[in-house]
Amino acid sequence: MRIALGVSGGVAAYKAAELVRRLQQERLDVEVVMTAGAQEFITPLTFAALTGHKVITNLFGQEPASANLESAIEHIAVAQRINALVVAPATANVLAKMARGVADDFLTTLYLATSAPVIVAPAMNVNMWEHSATQENIEMLRARGVHVVAPEEGYLACGMTGAGRLAGLEAIAQTVCAVLGLRHDFEGETVLVTAGPTREDIDPVRFLTNRSSGKMGYAIADAAARRGARVVLVSGPTQLDAPSGVQRIDVRSAEQMHRAVIKNAREASVIVMAAAVADYRPVAPATKKIKRQPGNLTLELESTPDILADVARDKGNRILVGFAAETENVAEHARRKLQAKGADLIVANDVTAEGAGFDHDTNVVTFFSNDAHETPLPRMRKLEVAGRILDFVLELRRARKTTPATHGAR
Repeated sequence: MRIALGVSGGVAAYKAAELVRRLQQERLDVEVVMTAGAQEFITPLTFAALTGHKVITNLFGQEPASANLESAIEHIAVAQRINALVVAPATANVLAKMARGVADDFLTTLYLATSAPVIVAPAMNVNMWEHSATQENIEMLRARGVHVVAPEEGYLACGMTGAGRLAGLEAIAQTVCAVLGLRHDFEGETVLVTAGPTREDIDPVRFLTNRSSGKMGYAIADAAARRGARVVLVSGPTQLDAPSGVQRIDVRSAEQMHRAVIKNAREASVIVMAAAVADYRPVAPATKKIKRQPGNLTLELESTPDILADVARDKGNRILVGFAAETENVAEHARRKLQAKGADLIVANDVTAEGAGFDHDTNVVTFFSNDAHETPLPRMRKLEVAGRILDFVLELRRARKTTPATHGAR
């Protein structure tokens, strides 16, 4: 998830650098927007170094001469790609402009342009905070749904004592997590995820594979890590980078994936088999490149190991989730797979459907569970689908009244 952190001109602006780090610990991608006043207290370079992103300081580009159409509408692009706008510190001036709909810089224009949740953490002199105008502005913002992290009481930079000090970074981070629905409800879990395709060699230069990009499995690994799990990702060949904090094991063939999964399954409390594993492989791969010859070429294929079925036979109390990528009769095939494989949940989709096929960032799936329930989900981002899968796992655990520590027991 990406958030925009708006930094306005108060002494507490230096704390925003620490807030960036704290939010990054929650696996949030942070980009910073600074007001002119904020730049009097801390430089944009500091935030650029911390975030790896350009820091936005001007509504029409960094320099007036650089203004163009792209910079003129950049606030719209930022508004559309963020999951939340956080303003910390929020000065009395910025709060007043937000409350009254004044948009005279990038930050206040972004506030009006975004439909994402907004969180403000005010910081100012105690008299400014307690002034009826500021309190009226705060109430107006609250009435619009803005989340306010109230300032703390204490010694202020101006030498006075009272309310107005920026709230603690932990309080701000917790509010952001609550608003975004980020939870730590998988702490104590070890989640084993498979992702991507496998490749079965025909000869040294050719192989059998499929169109899986690995995006769904990587999203599950990412979501589980965000929620506090230790995650082991067994990945076939993909172009994706492993999510932060995830242990990635690279494999190539179905046999290699089988060995890696069996080796790591005993430590796992949850196993999610999202990989598109080849069902067949050549019986005798050629040791040298097969040359073109007249006539047809026949390949003899044999079955690859059935990883899902093998894990299910020894799963004990572990929760096991499988996937079914289909092109027809999705429900029929998913129910049959659920019964045959011994999984707790099958996540099925029609890969020919719009927004649900390979390489998409979205998916359209239906959950098939052992209680005979079928739960269709609308098209949503794969990270959101991953969250729904993890929610199901927790619901199943509550129904079984088990804990992560007991899942390995047989």
